[in-house]
Amino acid sequence: MSPADYRLILSAIVGIALSIALIIRGRLHPFVGLLCGAFTVGLLAGLPMEETAKAVEKGAGAILGGTGLVVALGLGLGAMLQLSDGAGGLARGALRISGIRGAPWASLFTAIVIGLPLFFETGLVLLLPIVASAAAALPNGQNNDTAKLRLMLPALSGLSVVHALVPPHPGPLLAVNALGANLGLTLVYGLIVGIPTAIIAGPLLARFTAPGVKLSPPLLDPVRVDVPTPSVGRALTAVLLPVVLIAAGQAVALMPPDMAALFQWLRWISDPVVALLVAVLAALPLLFGRRIADRSIQNAIWTEAMTPAGGIILAIGAGGALKQVLVTAGLSDMLVRLAQGGAISPILLAWGVSVCIRLATGSATVATITTAGVMQGLVAASGVAPEWMVLAIGAGSLFFSHVNDPGFWLVKSYLGTDMPGTFKTWSIMETVVAVVGLLLVLVASSIFQ
Repeated sequence: MSPADYRLILSAIVGIALSIALIIRGRLHPFVGLLCGAFTVGLLAGLPMEETAKAVEKGAGAILGGTGLVVALGLGLGAMLQLSDGAGGLARGALRISGIRGAPWASLFTAIVIGLPLFFETGLVLLLPIVASAAAALPNGQNNDTAKLRLMLPALSGLSVVHALVPPHPGPLLAVNALGANLGLTLVYGLIVGIPTAIIAGPLLARFTAPGVKLSPPLLDPVRVDVPTPSVGRALTAVLLPVVLIAAGQAVALMPPDMAALFQWLRWISDPVVALLVAVLAALPLLFGRRIADRSIQNAIWTEAMTPAGGIILAIGAGGALKQVLVTAGLSDMLVRLAQGGAISPILLAWGVSVCIRLATGSATVATITTAGVMQGLVAASGVAPEWMVLAIGAGSLFFSHVNDPGFWLVKSYLGTDMPGTFKTWSIMETVVAVVGLLLVLVASSIFQ
């Protein structure tokens, strides 16, 4: 490593540390804190101010140009499932079928299904109050705090895994685009890695972390509108439709040429923006029936969806800006040189960088965006399949959620745990997801070369 490399590393550390200080100590929104960190990295790395500003604009614009619609449509679908109580119906149906002994497993797989098209925060607000209500209804002697946590923690595990590893979530989707990975393969590999990871970090781990943690009453229940709860079949169709459309487009490549020519339209409809738009349009009659023309319901859907959208989009854009400054300053090229020297596995390097940015910024999505951006050259040079790099980055982006992660406080509030209890349950669970996910990626990548 040259003196310039050390200067670049120091610049990145100082810039990210400044972002942390501004977000945690200064109470600034991550959008402002990350932008300040991006400019600091550029200036300390020796980039002219004009070039740094162009990199910030390019990074934010590139991310938001492809992601803003995905974010908005995903939040809209989540709002529909919340307001109609469609997600609640799915959860209650699964818990009824499973019985008491199978309830933790039902909680886990319901979260995986519900979480497929939803942001983590939306899935959390939808699902945890329902699971908490089911836990409170357990027979006497089986509804203590430990039993309740053993129902709620698997739901968190399922939501976390699909959020980080399975497209069409914005983080994995952005990494797929940045690294040139195959979307369908990433989705399939993500489920192959994610399901056993969620099982280990959810029902199995909860047996050891739940005992001894005390709960207080959770926060408010999710908002609803006055419509009949849709059937399980309708709600499940709305949840799975975007995933099916995306997977169908990838299946065209596996068809014989003559047949593939007849189904080229599936490639168009499998674009994530188009798939989510079709899902949103289909979900309106599926979840609200004839009430879809009611102006109050339409206003409620998009008010509920857009309330968190601004903050999410701004934070994602600022993460893209920080990524681009790091790339422009030469961090991506330096990582390529390190990996080519055989000092570290590209998958381990991608995971480690993602872990560092996650710990620094508190955002899994920002960690995924930033790491994927600086790993583009490494993927091309190393020959590692980009799908596995996407999953390694996603796993690292979950490592040890703590006080600079908004999800930490949201989970604390909805679980009803105190600070030590949140660290013992949620933070440890996220760390196990990250580590087990990495190990499974390493094993699976050696099998599916």
